[in-house]
Amino acid sequence: MPESAVLLSRLRLFLSPGYPYEEILRTFHNQTSIIMCSYLPYFTSFNRTKGGLIELNHGRPQPLQYVVNAAFLATLYSDYLRAADTPGWYCGPNFYSIDVLRKFAETQIDYILGKNPRGMSYVVGFGNHYPRHVHHRGASIPKNKVKYNCKGGWKWRDSPKPNPNTLVGAMVAGPDKHDGFHDVRTNYNYTEPTLSGNAGLVAALVALSGDQTNGIDKNTLFSAVPPMFPTPPPPPAPWKP
Repeated sequence: MPESAVLLSRLRLFLSPGYPYEEILRTFHNQTSIIMCSYLPYFTSFNRTKGGLIELNHGRPQPLQYVVNAAFLATLYSDYLRAADTPGWYCGPNFYSIDVLRKFAETQIDYILGKNPRGMSYVVGFGNHYPRHVHHRGASIPKNKVKYNCKGGWKWRDSPKPNPNTLVGAMVAGPDKHDGFHDVRTNYNYTEPTLSGNAGLVAALVALSGDQTNGIDKNTLFSAVPPMFPTPPPPPAPWKP
């Protein structure tokens, strides 16, 4: 998992525990470098839509949940490298600045917020052009003091009318591989908000905010990790002739 690789890279960058952990930590650090290389437009690990959205799930539906998490990890890793006084990393023989990672993240988030061929914000309530038929029970059932069972809500799910309740801040599943989007409540491949996607969106927005001068807390995250080195033996007793 990319998240685990990035965390283990952080452990190596900041704490550098050395032997006997160095070999496995270096392996994960190298994996992280490869993952970050794959996000860059100079490589062909992943296609991009004509509008510039990276296809991390290879053109399958609901792409945005993967994109926002990649944007978060790319920004986080760039912050780790900066905190370690490392200006960039290698992709094969080529060296790339950490600024390239932030640029990748920014372009993907900009796409989601409306800088795309449709001019559509995929975050509900952001901008003037956003999904109005979100696949979400609470947003689609009107507040009319009537209790509906599971099947009773289907008529609202299947209604062509816009949601009576605006699910402000929710990111939907996103466009297809042609930058197309159908604002239809019954098609969850376009209009469903997910926890994994919205958690990633919040993380990416937080990571990209600020002026990059606050720094990284290098130690607290691992404060509960037991010591990686065996306890040294007690000193020998004083010698007595």
